[in-house]
Amino acid sequence: MDLFNAYTEAIAISAVVIISYFFNFVSKKTKIPSVLLLIGLGIGAQEYLKSAEIDLQKYIMEALELLGIIGLIMIVLEAALDLKLKREKTPLLIKSFLVGIISLILTAFAIGGIFYYSGIIDNTFDALLYAIPLSILSSAIIIPSVGSLIGEKKEFLIYESTFSDILGIMFFYFLLGNADATTTSEVIIDVSGSILLTIVLSIVISYILVVLLQRVEAKVKLFFFISILIALYSIGKTFHLSSLLIIMVFGLVLNNYNVFFKGFLKKLIKPKVLDEITEDFHVVTNETAFVVRTFFFVIFGMTLDFSGITNVSAILIALGVLIATYVIRFLLLKIFVRKSITPQLWIAPRGLITVLLFFSIPVANLAEGFNPTILLIVILASSFIMSGGLIAKGEDIPDTENLVFEDWKELDQEIEELSKQEEEKSLS
Repeated sequence: MDLFNAYTEAIAISAVVIISYFFNFVSKKTKIPSVLLLIGLGIGAQEYLKSAEIDLQKYIMEALELLGIIGLIMIVLEAALDLKLKREKTPLLIKSFLVGIISLILTAFAIGGIFYYSGIIDNTFDALLYAIPLSILSSAIIIPSVGSLIGEKKEFLIYESTFSDILGIMFFYFLLGNADATTTSEVIIDVSGSILLTIVLSIVISYILVVLLQRVEAKVKLFFFISILIALYSIGKTFHLSSLLIIMVFGLVLNNYNVFFKGFLKKLIKPKVLDEITEDFHVVTNETAFVVRTFFFVIFGMTLDFSGITNVSAILIALGVLIATYVIRFLLLKIFVRKSITPQLWIAPRGLITVLLFFSIPVANLAEGFNPTILLIVILASSFIMSGGLIAKGEDIPDTENLVFEDWKELDQEIEELSKQEEEKSLS
């Protein structure tokens, strides 16, 4: 009997999704990131394929790249659809943006310095190129893992990881796109122009898509628009634009249409229709992001090579990367957050985007002295550290001494609404 046919493949795919749902349940109970469990599943599948002498490496790498791109789009869209732009959220947004961008830059240069001065990468450009992926927080791991935290801590981490994803990808591709630049001013002008053009295009495209979305009467339309977003992302990447901004801006405009459509633009929207569409998008992006994350990390686990895990040099460099990461994070959280910085300090995992960007490093920039085991150690160690931080923290209970006025106001409103409901019940 042929081991691989349409039926066995369908069984395998279904089994992975079912197991992933079970891993989510285990993750909530144990605080162990489901990503680690999925990678473990992939490692087990890799060992099985080896024992059966089945070589799927070529197909696995192609699938990994495709899943990475789709997963990236879905994760950013999912995060953008969760962001509510309210006046009272402005300080939190600014704080998370500043921590995200400063941490990204400082960590990238610190890790790049480690790579360069340790001698594993012999030029500063390639050292920084290798360092950027390892400086980016993984929203794919953070967003599903912080559900037990209280409001502000959870929102800060979601915003920070989203900004880190987008800014990190922009940083990586801008650096790559300016590899031949001869002066700093040339790089600054090119980067500034690209960012400005991308922002303008993102806003225009997002307005057009939101207006069109509510006017399409066909029942099947969400994946039609998601396909448009994927196409726009891919076209943008072809022209070296920060096309991930298009995805984020679209999600923000759709979820906050009351902020973006004001004055005469208000006539262009149908609030009830957009509310229903936004809810549908939430379902589609959540489910799609879950499936893509599942297969990405399982396939990633199938590609891992543990042969260099005992390499002393790789372990020391990975340790240096982790120390630089958490020292910089500690200092920035102390400066910008000031209050309780745990477990935020320990929630700095590397994951999907780190892997995706490593696979995007051009052949011309590949460093022979770089041991891929460094990447493996940093990803696994940062996830275990996050897991330990969440387990040590336990269920987050709000500290009444630190509650701001808005918290009490919201509580009063909830009590008032509940009282009205009780009165209506008693009258009926």
